[in-house]
Amino acid sequence: MVAPQLQSVMADVDQEIRALEHAQDRGALTLESAVGESLRLANRLMLIFAEAMGHPLEGLDAGADPLEVFRVFVKGEPSLNAIRDNVRELVYYGNCLTANRTDALPVRPQAMAVRTIRHIYLYLRSRAIKEYGLEGA
Repeated sequence: MVAPQLQSVMADVDQEIRALEHAQDRGALTLESAVGESLRLANRLMLIFAEAMGHPLEGLDAGADPLEVFRVFVKGEPSLNAIRDNVRELVYYGNCLTANRTDALPVRPQAMAVRTIRHIYLYLRSRAIKEYGLEGA
């Protein structure tokens, strides 16, 4: 049985990613917003998935340090390390922006950030379908 909260958050995050994808297609997405929103959405996904697994991440929210959220997120479930490189990639983009080093970013970093959060979403969605009976997200 899927928790209603998991179902709802997964559907909301999917819609937010779609909005990022559409903005990217229209050329209306800045690098800062692509990276910032992708990091926030990654945190939302990790937080709700951890809650569904029965170990909510106390004291952390969507605005927390994504590496801290990830560290607590994978504790006790090593298979969740599958998204580690995706989270690190988004953090790297954010660090490049903070350091004013856009020259260190890949080609089309906005598209890469959006694609990376989509990968995280799809992995956790497939896990949620298999483990929690998630439908329609």
